[in-house]
This record gives sequence, C-alpha cells and structure tokens, in this order.
Amino acid sequence: MGPLLLGLAVLSGGGLLALFLGRWSRWANAIGAGSAVAGSGIALLPVLGVLVSGRSLPELSWAWSVPLGSFTVGLDPLSAWFAAAILGLAILAAVYGAGYLAHYADRKSLGPPWLFYNLLVAAMVLVVAARNGMLFLVAWEGMALASYFLVTFEDEQQRVREAGRIYLIASHLGAACLLLFFALLASHAGSLDFSLLAALARPQAAASMSDTLAGVLFLLALVGFGAKAGFMPLHVWLPEAHPAAPSHVSALMSGVMIKTGIYGLLRALTFLGPPPAWWGWLLVAIGLSSGVLGVLFALAQHDLKRLLAYSSVENIGIIALGLGVGLLGLHAGSPALAVLGFGGGLLHVLNHAIFKGLLFLGAGAVLHGAGTLQLDRLGGLLKRMPLTGAAFFAGAVAICGLPPLNGFVSEFLIYLGAFQAFRETSLSTSAGSVLALATIGGLALIGGLAAACFTKVVGIAFLGEPRTKAAAEARAPGWRMVGPMLVLAAGCPLAAGAVGPLLAAVGPALAIVLDQPAEVIADSLAPALSPLNAVLMVGAVLIGLIVLLAALRMGLLRSREVRDTVTWDCGYAAPAARMQYTATSFVQPITDFFAPVLRVRKQFHEPSGLFPDQASASTHHEDVFLSGLFSRSYDGICWVLSKLNWLQHGRLNFYVLYIALTLVALLVWQFGL
Repeated sequence: MGPLLLGLAVLSGGGLLALFLGRWSRWANAIGAGSAVAGSGIALLPVLGVLVSGRSLPELSWAWSVPLGSFTVGLDPLSAWFAAAILGLAILAAVYGAGYLAHYADRKSLGPPWLFYNLLVAAMVLVVAARNGMLFLVAWEGMALASYFLVTFEDEQQRVREAGRIYLIASHLGAACLLLFFALLASHAGSLDFSLLAALARPQAAASMSDTLAGVLFLLALVGFGAKAGFMPLHVWLPEAHPAAPSHVSALMSGVMIKTGIYGLLRALTFLGPPPAWWGWLLVAIGLSSGVLGVLFALAQHDLKRLLAYSSVENIGIIALGLGVGLLGLHAGSPALAVLGFGGGLLHVLNHAIFKGLLFLGAGAVLHGAGTLQLDRLGGLLKRMPLTGAAFFAGAVAICGLPPLNGFVSEFLIYLGAFQAFRETSLSTSAGSVLALATIGGLALIGGLAAACFTKVVGIAFLGEPRTKAAAEARAPGWRMVGPMLVLAAGCPLAAGAVGPLLAAVGPALAIVLDQPAEVIADSLAPALSPLNAVLMVGAVLIGLIVLLAALRMGLLRSREVRDTVTWDCGYAAPAARMQYTATSFVQPITDFFAPVLRVRKQFHEPSGLFPDQASASTHHEDVFLSGLFSRSYDGICWVLSKLNWLQHGRLNFYVLYIALTLVALLVWQFGL
C-alpha cells in the first residue's frame, strides 16, 4: 500500500504547488500535469501488481477520531480493476490537459484547475481503496467537490454556473442516500469497517440482516450510487456538466468517475447477502431504459459533447444490464449466468473508459481546431485534422459494439449470458425467456441506434465539405493533445485482442462479487473465449481486406494522372455545403419514429412568394426528466422552503435558541430522557 499512498501524496502535493504558482500559469500547467502523471504512475504500480497476481494487498489502518471512522485502506482485485482504469485514463488526460489548458494561460490562472484535477484523481482512488464507510463518504464528497470546481472552470458563463448547480444538487441528493445507507448499516452491525460488513452477508452470520432491511439498503445504494453513475432518471447532471467542463475533465468524469457509482454498487452487494430476484429484474429494467433512452436522446443532440454525455448514459445502461443478468444468475444458483453478466459489465467498465475517454478528447480537439462543437457548423474536418479524425473514428466504431474492437467484447459476454438464460433449468421457462429476449432485443436495439448516432457524428463533422469558415480553417492540435488520443485509439483493438488476459485479470474481482472460488469463475468464462475469438478473427480479417484493397487502389492510381473536373451539370456544376445533410435531417426518420419519447420541438420558416429569399427549419430537444420531473420537484421544494423564511430573520439570539433546542432534542434522543 505504500506506493499507492505515495502516489496520492504526489498528486495532492503537486496540485498544491500548482495552486501556489497560479500567477505563473505556464509553470502551474507544467507542474500540475507533471505531478498528475507522476502520482498516477506511482499509484498504478501496486494496482497492476494486484491485477497480475490476483491477490489482495494487506490493509493499512490508522486510528481516526471520528465516530465509527478509521483511516483503513486496502487493495483487492475489485478495487484494482477500477483503480487501473482511473489511473490509466488520468495519466493520458493529464498530458492532453497540458496542451488543452495552455490556450487559457494568458487569461486564466491554471493553478486551481490542476489542484482540483489532482484532488479528483486522488479522491477517486481513495473511494475504491477505502475500507471504512466513514472514510468512503469523505472521499466520495471530496470527489464531488473537486469535480464541481472543474465543471465550473469557465464560471464567467451563465450556462456553466447553471451546469455546476445542477451537478452539485444531484451529487448531494445521491450522497444523502448513501449517508442513510451507511447509517442503517452501522446501526445494524455496530461498525462501518468493510470487513465486518462483508461478514454480515454470509448466510451463516449470527447477525445477518432481514430481507426487508436488505431490500431497503439495496434501494438506497441504487439511488445513491446510481445518481453518480447516471442511471435514468438520475442522469440529469451528465448532459449539463460534461459540455461545461474542459474536455480532458469530461473524459475523466465520463470515462471513470461515473464508474465509481458502479464500484460502490458492487461493493454494497457484498454487504447485503444473497439477492432476491427483484433486485436483478430492477437492474435489468434500469439498464434497458438507460441504454435505449440514452442513445435516443444522443441521436437528437446537435452539440457533440452533449451527445457524448447521453451516450455515457447509454453505456452505463449496458453495464447495469450486465449486472442485472448477473444478479439473476446469482439468485438462480447459476454460476455461468452470473459470471457472464457480471463479467460483461466489469469488462465494459474498462472498455468504456478507453473509447469514451478517446471520444471526449477528440471532441476537445474539434473545439480547439474549429472553435465550435455544433455539428451543423462543422464538416470536412478529416482533411484538416487527419489524426484526430482517424482516432475519433476508431472510438466511434468501438462504442457501436462492432468487432474487432473492444466495445464488442464486453457486449458479447452479456449476449452469451442472455443465451445462457434460455438453457438454465434453475430459471423458470418464462423467466429465462423474458430475460433472454429483453437482453438480446435491448442490446440489439441499443447497438443499432448507436451505429446511427455515430455515423451521424462522423459523417457530419469529419466528412463532406466545411459548413462554416471556422470549419474550413480548422487546425490540427499539437502532440500533447494528439498523442493521448492515438494511445487510446490503439487501445481499442489491443483490448479486444487481449481479451484472454483481461478475462483472467477480471476473474479475481468476480470472485469477490460472487463469493465464488476462482476456479469456478475461470471454468465459467472459458467457454466464452472460443466463439469470441472466432468473431474477432472474422472482424480482423475483414478489416485487413479493406486495408489491403485501399492500399491496392492507392498503388494502382499512383501512376495515373488525376485531374479535377466539374460534375455532370444537370442544373448545377458543383454541390454547395448547404446541400449536405444536417445533423437533424440525417436522423430524422429515426427521431420521427420515436417522437412520442423524444418530444422534439420543430420550428419551420417555410419559403413563401415567387422568389423566396430565405427558409429555415430547426429542432430542439429537451430532456423530459430535467424539465419535467426534477425542475418541477425543485420548484416545489423551493416554494415550500420559502414559506419558512420567517425563521431566518437576522436576530442572533433566536439563532442561538435554535441551536440550544436542537442540542436538547439530540440529548433526549440519545439518552432516552
């Protein structure tokens, strides 16, 4: 544990030094990024050791004068799986951030963003390493606050301040549920040490909890951790915060920070004992709704980062779907079903970190080069930013779940779990059929809609002709921004090719979640490798043939004279940029089909007269959960609280009286007077 804590110390110390040098922004930028890379790299060493060996590191514990609290940290394979994704992406995002933030050096102090970046990375690692509930909550709150200050980096803009407010409210609503979750656990177990809480989950435990209490705790964990993960309808902060934050921060938040919610939910399951079937069905329903609605909302977006934020909701839905399948397998006593479901979900945690981190970094490069993220103001960027375009294309293929890239691998395991449900005699015939059909149909629909969504993004932004002068004059970013994108782009096929070692690494983490021997996990994963490798091989061969044909075409044309000429006129000599598909028109058949769900508002200015001078059409999509459920709830709460303004009148003697009455009430409650 020593190198892990040393890495956290380097992160914190480097951030503080960058803050101290804030007036000298270039120095702060270099020291902040350097300490982020160095601290994350040092902390990554023991993490990789745990993943390779499959054995936990001994816990370190220090006394802490906080009720039920102790500074206890540890690193087991489940924590290491998430920590590896966090630290790996943090290193690449820090290098990218050094280039991205350099453009702000003349008008902003870069000390604060690097302080909060380093604190965010340290807090995320501490979240997965904490072995005491009180320490976990402190790290959780530190993670929320650090990311809030990063989201509001450009707080001179009203939309950024609003996004920060929504994010902070959503974070603290989730934290309130987690506070109640750990309070109930402490009242039942008398401790918040994870080792004692995990002992309660064993059926033979003398103080095992009732089914009712376990169900209440599961719901609290689902809401508390789901708010951070972005489960529908708790996702409302994602499409607001991600477009507001700097792109390397968006990559870190979407790629790994929301996964701390998945980690927390998995860790909570190890405290709650054998799951009833309704836990699994609820997660399957959440996964399907988050996946389908997330990608539908993404389809309707015009802003690239907002689109990617909704796509994160979709991928979190895929992870939740895998966890739901795993819980149903655990309930039915089917190791194969449980391993495939949880294994697919955990593998998607890593895969999503790779390709979503890449896509957000690519969006930042587009913003840097063209000055906008509005898809209808882009076009033709592939010619002007070839490396960015190629890397973004790799991430787009991966996120669509197409072989032979890594997004396909994790989804394929969940597909296999669904087919396994058909074969399970431990599941009733109807239950197994419903699970299989819901999972297969849901994943197929999500994959098809994702392919349409990212075909739109690549086609509108990178292909065709520039739609604006800014797009025509777009410039490629420097090596500090391009390098991390190329590394992540290479990671998409490499992670798919290394599926065998990755499954071996995720096995010990599954053993902790499922409380099963490692041999059972390995035996359940082994049959999946053969069909998986076969599909990956076919995909790799097809990609190889395409590359070979492209190279052959280039070779044949190299010796021929190539001339430019006009098109076959038929009314015009060459198409103008305005004649291209827009982001709206490209997906209009799909959005029209799902219009009752999307509630897209259309505005038309139709041509009129014999010689119309202008005409226009525009669409606008509002998130019904934000504008309806949450906004109205927030307005209602504010109205109720406004009726209590008479309590806050500015007279200090009454405030002292309130404190005294509260202390008396607490003493009465504590001692039962």
